[in-house]
Amino acid sequence: MDDIALTKLFETGKTDDPLDEIQAIISLISPSFSRSPIVELHRELELLFNGKHPLYRQSNTKYHNLDHTYSVVLATARIFHGLLCDGWPVSDETLSKALYSAYFHDCGLLLKITETAETGARFTIGHEKRSMFFMADYLKEKGFSLPFITDCSVIIQSTNLSIDPDTLFFPSAEMQLASFAVGSADILAQMADRYYLERLPFLFQEFQEGGIGKHSSPLELMEHTSEFYEQIVVDRLSRVFGNLVKYMRIHFRERWGVDRSFYMESIKKNLKYNQYIIETKKADMDSLKQYLRRVPPS
Repeated sequence: MDDIALTKLFETGKTDDPLDEIQAIISLISPSFSRSPIVELHRELELLFNGKHPLYRQSNTKYHNLDHTYSVVLATARIFHGLLCDGWPVSDETLSKALYSAYFHDCGLLLKITETAETGARFTIGHEKRSMFFMADYLKEKGFSLPFITDCSVIIQSTNLSIDPDTLFFPSAEMQLASFAVGSADILAQMADRYYLERLPFLFQEFQEGGIGKHSSPLELMEHTSEFYEQIVVDRLSRVFGNLVKYMRIHFRERWGVDRSFYMESIKKNLKYNQYIIETKKADMDSLKQYLRRVPPS
């Protein structure tokens, strides 16, 4: 396969709709898994993020958007498939909890019609807890049990970078595995995105609106990206989350016959190009635009 074909397989699979690949992977993991509730949720979130729900406004966070949500779900499914191929048993219940948690992990950034905040980024700090409440309302309406909802809430907490997962209580080894899988998928889906660098100015904007004043400009955020990766991400992926990233390579080998670690390769490419941009010392957005020419899907 050429690079274009490989890029497409990495991003969405054979088609442009990530749901197709998510369903295909679920079938590989468990042919008996009931996919219809996942398909329903996938489509309902699409309507929700697009402002077609009577109680919620259209999503207006350009970094943590629907595309990111779908990417995290796909990455989660891939990790579980890699685990299965390496001999790890994967129960339908654990897979289901992980997938639901991945779908809901950033829904706390959506705004209700009654909320007056200009954008959902206003709730960046603490959006994980809002996501849990959002998820609980949905799952209760669908008839899910309280233990199922509670486990999904624990999983979502592992996507919060301000929380040390070592301090979390996991009711079972399977829930710990699901938590680490979704936490890993969230990081990998962001940093391996081919539009990651183009989206960093959007992340800066979300930080500003959310009251996170760590950076004075998008360029400063980019300058600290490599440091963030080396000091936080590497340890979180390799040690805290049990190096589940290695199962991505197994997935692509078994699914497509390509023995490569696409997520880590993409992250390293992004970081390398980011460093190149920083070394040019171009300190304004107009200068950055000549280096960041890809247009992320809206």
